[in-house]
Amino acid sequence: MSGPETPVLRPEQALAELIEGNHRFVTGTPSHPNQDAGHRAAVADEQHPFAVIVGCSDSRLAAEIIFDRGLGDLFVVRTAGHTTGPEVLGSVEYAVTVLRAPLVVVLGHDSCGAVKAARESLDTGTQPPGHLGAVVDAVLPSLRRAAAEGVDDLDRIIDLHIAQTVEALLENSAVLAAEVEAGRCGVVGMSYRLAAGEVRQVAGVLPPAAGADPTAG
Repeated sequence: MSGPETPVLRPEQALAELIEGNHRFVTGTPSHPNQDAGHRAAVADEQHPFAVIVGCSDSRLAAEIIFDRGLGDLFVVRTAGHTTGPEVLGSVEYAVTVLRAPLVVVLGHDSCGAVKAARESLDTGTQPPGHLGAVVDAVLPSLRRAAAEGVDDLDRIIDLHIAQTVEALLENSAVLAAEVEAGRCGVVGMSYRLAAGEVRQVAGVLPPAAGADPTAG
């Protein structure tokens, strides 16, 4: 799915590739594509990733493994709690405008430590030490939104935080929003189950599939 001669996928095709790869991972039948020496040499001079993963830094959330992909397939940006500062936004904009990646995925997971820390900070009125406070501050809007909507279950809060990150990407990056508006890129939010290994979509915006009637439905 990568390399100089790989055609650019549509957003829904890129999403299907990720879902199929995750199914292989969950069922214990990974194909480990694009991990051989020949492919390593083929992508040495240029890259054509078919998806951008804005994921949590959790050590159990290795995107290439859980989506069963290889070298050059995924452009991965990871921060604790998949927070999106200027450097993250710039990295995403580079991937979708220069590398022409057709899909951006916000990848969160159950039992997220960043969300737990933000919840504790909100409940106790205390701020964690050092730069961890910046991570908590970035997650707090999702906690406040959850409280306003009466959401108390941690996993539901995490899903809401994933959706909030999707919205933040589109609100804070005019470049990404324009790519989505033009139909060249989609943005989806996915939640990963640590024990089961499964991902599920919880939010997102995808342009209509090629040939689809936008008035149908």
